[in-house]
Amino acid sequence: METPGRIAATPDNLDFTVENVEKALHQLYYDPNIENKNLAQKWLMQAQVSPQAWQFCWSLLSPDKVPEIQYFGASALHTKISRYWSDIPTDQYESLKTQLFSQIACFSSGSKMVLTRLCVALASLALNTMPEAWPGAVSEMVRVFQEEGGGVDGRARCLALLELLTVLPEEFQTSRLPQYRKGQVRGALGQEWGSVCPLLQQLLQRTDSPGAVKARVLRCLSSWVLLDVPLSESESLVHDCFSALPDPELFDTAVEAIVNAISQPDSQRYVNTLLKLVPRVLALQEQLREAVQSGDMETCHGICRIAVTLGENHSRTLLEQVDHWQGFLALVNMIMFCTGIPGHYPVNETTSSLTLTFWYTLQDEIMSFETDKQAVYLQVYRPVYFQLVDVLLHKAQFPTDQEYDSWSSDEKEQFRIYRVDISDTLMYVYEMLGAELLSNLYEKLGRLLTNTEQPTSWQHTEALLYGFQSIAETIDVNYSDVIPGLIGLIPRISINNVQLADTVMFTIGALAEWLADHPVMLSSVLPLVLQALGNPDLSVSSVSTLKKICRECKYDLPPYATNIVAVSQEVLIKQIHKTSQCMWLMQALGFLLSALPVEDILKNLHSLITPYIQQLEKLADETPNPSNKLAIIHILGLLSNLFTTLDISKQDDESADGSAPPVKTAPPPPGPNPVVVVLQQVFALIQTVLGKWLNDSQVVEAVCAIFEKSVKTLLHDFAPMVSQLSEMLGQMYSTIPQAPALDLTRQMVHIFASETDHFPPIKALFELVTSVTLSIFQQGPRDHPDIVDSFMQLQAQALKRKPDLFLSESLDVKAVFHCGVLSLKFPEAPTVKSTCLFFTELIPRCSDVPPLARVMQEDGKLLMQAVLEGIGGGASRSLMDQFAEVIFSLNKNCFSLLVVWLKEALQPPGFPSSRVTTAQKDNFSQQILRERVNKRRMKDIVKEFTLLCRGLHGTEYAAEY
Repeated sequence: METPGRIAATPDNLDFTVENVEKALHQLYYDPNIENKNLAQKWLMQAQVSPQAWQFCWSLLSPDKVPEIQYFGASALHTKISRYWSDIPTDQYESLKTQLFSQIACFSSGSKMVLTRLCVALASLALNTMPEAWPGAVSEMVRVFQEEGGGVDGRARCLALLELLTVLPEEFQTSRLPQYRKGQVRGALGQEWGSVCPLLQQLLQRTDSPGAVKARVLRCLSSWVLLDVPLSESESLVHDCFSALPDPELFDTAVEAIVNAISQPDSQRYVNTLLKLVPRVLALQEQLREAVQSGDMETCHGICRIAVTLGENHSRTLLEQVDHWQGFLALVNMIMFCTGIPGHYPVNETTSSLTLTFWYTLQDEIMSFETDKQAVYLQVYRPVYFQLVDVLLHKAQFPTDQEYDSWSSDEKEQFRIYRVDISDTLMYVYEMLGAELLSNLYEKLGRLLTNTEQPTSWQHTEALLYGFQSIAETIDVNYSDVIPGLIGLIPRISINNVQLADTVMFTIGALAEWLADHPVMLSSVLPLVLQALGNPDLSVSSVSTLKKICRECKYDLPPYATNIVAVSQEVLIKQIHKTSQCMWLMQALGFLLSALPVEDILKNLHSLITPYIQQLEKLADETPNPSNKLAIIHILGLLSNLFTTLDISKQDDESADGSAPPVKTAPPPPGPNPVVVVLQQVFALIQTVLGKWLNDSQVVEAVCAIFEKSVKTLLHDFAPMVSQLSEMLGQMYSTIPQAPALDLTRQMVHIFASETDHFPPIKALFELVTSVTLSIFQQGPRDHPDIVDSFMQLQAQALKRKPDLFLSESLDVKAVFHCGVLSLKFPEAPTVKSTCLFFTELIPRCSDVPPLARVMQEDGKLLMQAVLEGIGGGASRSLMDQFAEVIFSLNKNCFSLLVVWLKEALQPPGFPSSRVTTAQKDNFSQQILRERVNKRRMKDIVKEFTLLCRGLHGTEYAAEY
């Protein structure tokens, strides 16, 4: 027997009858086969928008149908009304409205989900007809549902009316009404508030109103205040919401309604209303304290939201009411209580995080007053902010080790993010409290560490250090007189815990710039950092701190270099750290070695790199397999990262204390750069590795990265390697073309193409990779968008740095041009972007490079057609600015040709889109040819035309564009 729900969702089977819709719904809900479900979904979506929907939707709402089928009927009605309103004849508005009222009455005691969809459908009808065709829509809704009859009990009718009134503003917020209609309808809805408000008040204040009705009233109020109902007009209802807060069943919806009402942008105009709300919020403190004592997190959260919303949205208004300053200060202290709410976030409480942005807002408002006024406010609020720092540092404290171990990894991650938020807040507060804040923290830390009578918890010490670190990380603390004392205190800290050790490390790292100006203090902290390097639990903090110190203080580190290198080598050999930390450690060593004499650099490089070279030689002899591949990539990565930062050229660019201007105290060291020496020594080995792994893109990428990082760092010092590397790149790319080789070639072209000595090898390499890539295009480049992308970037770089490369007879300029035209049609946006860059570099150089001029004259029309095709809908809308730049360049450099190309290219009907008329194409063409100065205007012209081509002009999509 055939499955009852099977229906083929094909374009041929579009018989949208009630029976077929029911079959498709059965298939959607009950067929186990996912493909059948998808087919049913697709078919039902077509059914919903078909003309037949008007017939079947009413039948589907029949009382004998199951709710899923009724729901689809109601949804189809809503779809037709909201999206195809223009299809409905005006003389049918009234009967449609009557039918919907009647259906809502029927379902008021039926399925809730169907009732809601029917209410949304009637709401959509109201929005499309008010105010002209249906004036007083809301008052009529109220009247219809208040009338007796229809066999529906009063409570069900009341709930149905409230549902309808609730979804009406929500439907307005998401409706697709044109902008001018939105304004009209918003105004009409604003006037209808007069019919809604008394009803809501009456229902809330009646003692016999059931809880379900009151909850729906509060939801309805929430919905209406989002329409910017004046706070003065909803004031009494907002007070009723406060009265509802003690009722646990109404608490959440009452909070939502209050928050929505007082956070409306317009509400700050109603100063007197806001002032009356302050005592209502303060009166919640008793309920808040009881909730804290009983561990009722939801109630704490809700009350805190109300206090923070009032404070955050209206701090300026309330600060300016100087006669009521005590009320506002009491509100600030209530929010302070919420910030410092007992318990650890996020396990015992989730409230304190809500308050942090309030402190930013209040500080901004205070600091924005003119100086005299500001001084008065600071007198009151500076002590509050000092108290805030204490509260935040208390909240940032870790729990006991036992408690922390019991937390889930998710809770630990949330706590980490919470501490970062506290750190950001402290950094911001520093702007108000200044140096006194650092002194304050230093005194507390000093007392804590020197108090021998009272044992201190590591959590307390860690939190104070965390405060220091938060500020020192982003604020220049060089002037501070407490930092020497802090550095002196650090060795006194008894470190017996990973979290404390981490914070000590990060604090030292945050003070790296200060240490560069006070190198005498390095001896106090460097031993701690080197000791921590051996602890895998401190991997991230110790390695990142060493890297910061090596970067900032490299000219003061030579006395410690031997020790730093020895410890680093030891931890690298023991494999204590994960891959990314090993890479950071190599970067740290690169910075460190940069400041040593060349012979010391070479000596250290030898001892540092030799074990890896020996390992690489061994790996190069082995048959390729996944584990030795990872080891090879790891070693190549270590070398890349070392060469990224090892830069001797800057040795004399800075004075040691950073105060004097750069002085050349000595000529650059003679002889080749140490990095070049090492690269030349390992070059043959790298070639051997490549020989075995050339078809593995990750190994090729790792090899190219070594040279790319070295070229970027050494620049012209890399010169001795140019010839060798050019030859190796050519061989690599000829055997198996891969994008990293093109990217490295681009770097080489960028730095060396203009140098006479290096032009021959660079020219040969450029011609070779171009020729190989052209053959890829002949075979079909679609499988290699990364190669095409890199190739276009390389060609653009060559045009920019050395257009003479295109004069060569060995280079097929015409073929390169055609590859560019083809690449403009790729679906990958980055590839098209790079291709547009290539053309914007090529077009202005036609006047100087005859081969380019020839190809542009012969085939420029193909370029224009490809660009128009992209604008017409062939390419992503995100690329329109790039296409506009190509047209702009053509307009500036090839105007007379562009006139002809545009005319010819736009002539065929339906090109670049069937949606644009000849008149629109002519207008576009004229606008383009007029715009030769303003690139921004050209981009707007192209965007406008692409919207026309895609049928999006004047839609909500266009508004977002």
